[in-house]
Amino acid sequence: MKKDIHPKNYRLVAFKDMSNNDIFISKSTVETKETIQVDGNEYPLVKLEISRTSHPYYTGKSKLVDTAGRIDKFKNKYSKFKKK
Repeated sequence: MKKDIHPKNYRLVAFKDMSNNDIFISKSTVETKETIQVDGNEYPLVKLEISRTSHPYYTGKSKLVDTAGRIDKFKNKYSKFKKK
């Protein structure tokens, strides 16, 4: 393998899926200010909203996420147009 082809900050980084708290370690050059302890080692931490462990395409499970009651707001807004 050729020497000195990777950037200086190419290192192991912990990626944490915030929707299910899954953590996986991979090499990356991403800049981060947070760190986390995993198996007794400290790694830079990158927080993700969705990853392979929570994405419906990879898990095969469809998940309805109702943030701030959007469905209820819709029903209340259009309830006056309901057929009688």
